Amino acid sequence: MPANVVLISTYELGRQPFGLASPAAWLKAVGANVSLQDLSLRELDLGPVRQADLIGFYVPMHTATRLAEDVVTRVKQVNENAHICFFGLYAPMNETHLRALGADSVLGGEFEKGLVNIYKSVTKGQRRPYIQTVPNISLRREKFMVPDRTGLPPLDQYARLRVTPDVSRIVGYTEASRGCRHLCRHCPVVPVYKGRFFVVEPDVVLEDVRRQVAAGAEHITFGDPDFFNGPQHSLRVVRRIHEEFPGLSYDVTIKVEHLRTYSDLLPALKETGCVLVTSAAESFDARILEKFDKLHTMEDFKLVLATLRDIDLALNPTFVTFTPWTTVDGYIDFLETLALLNLVEHVSPVQYAIRLLIPAGSKLLELAEVSDLVADFDDSKLLYPWKHPDPAMDSLFAQVLTLVEQRQEEEHSRRDIYIDVWDAAQSARYGQSLSSTRPPLDDVALPVNIPYMTEPWYC
Repeated sequence: MPANVVLISTYELGRQPFGLASPAAWLKAVGANVSLQDLSLRELDLGPVRQADLIGFYVPMHTATRLAEDVVTRVKQVNENAHICFFGLYAPMNETHLRALGADSVLGGEFEKGLVNIYKSVTKGQRRPYIQTVPNISLRREKFMVPDRTGLPPLDQYARLRVTPDVSRIVGYTEASRGCRHLCRHCPVVPVYKGRFFVVEPDVVLEDVRRQVAAGAEHITFGDPDFFNGPQHSLRVVRRIHEEFPGLSYDVTIKVEHLRTYSDLLPALKETGCVLVTSAAESFDARILEKFDKLHTMEDFKLVLATLRDIDLALNPTFVTFTPWTTVDGYIDFLETLALLNLVEHVSPVQYAIRLLIPAGSKLLELAEVSDLVADFDDSKLLYPWKHPDPAMDSLFAQVLTLVEQRQEEEHSRRDIYIDVWDAAQSARYGQSLSSTRPPLDDVALPVNIPYMTEPWYC
């Protein structure tokens, strides 16, 4: 007899959660009654929860995992018999803590087949104590299925692509590959995928896009950790999509290293509808880039920026602006470089206040200086806490974070927020309440109509 499954997402950057839609298709294929709940837009519906035999929490990122903790407590209060499964990138690295919260199973990597196997166990009456026989991290190549988004909120309720101040596009989301072939020390993908990635069959991606276009999508975000892990595969996908939907735009995420190496492929992105490339620049400081093992330099970044500008393809750079190695002078140099490279309008203000997060399993812990710096793992925050050797830097971070949050709430422009952050950094340098040093913006041209997502990127 079919069992009832509830899959829950708490947060996924303002996107319709692929991580619910994909396993929903797998579970329905074996007869499950599946209910999807996206708590970023809707309140928890306790009706399906009470009837559920299996409840899965999708935790692809740090914020989503923290938000899921309170929900688990509510779920267990109304249905103490349901099997609780956490799945997604942050599940296996926080397994001990999640099991303490009440998880019966934990899945990471390619989790769909594991969810199906757990569902089959539940339908056979296997309850507590549940002995998990499927691996908590699966790196087995699976044949993907077209995601089933039935029951999720409409696409027009999610974040949009702002093309101009007056024009926005409804955004869909899909993935052409999963995992990553690289081993950047600070990246949360690495502890799970360990340098492996898996491509999704082009027919599956195309059908997923086709269904989202029918549901109103005018733009597609590709959520691959790096769209150029398999560049020829990715180009085959976007060429087929563009052939069928020539008016559809899209955005991708690609490493600076890959943007440099495959610069000859960038015009093909532009020709097939790409309007925005997100890239984790992380820092302009060579020492920090080395700590992160990013495999690119500042000169590489400048070359990539010039190449993208030559073909009129917008760059959305992201950064880790506060690290144990960041100094006040280094932070001001970072701000100055943004202005000199004419990037102020490209950078989401939240990027000025991104503090290095060290999750369980991070390769950063392989560095002796990091191991000596961090305190014991904090289960309540799901990270290794650290303090900057210079307390003034932690104070500056707190000030910038508060400033950015307030200014964005008040809908200040990116340029104005940049000036406020500049003043805060100068005050930290000189110990004054207000610095007379002007930000280097006088000769900076204002870029026109740089597209951006209405939900800022962070973890």
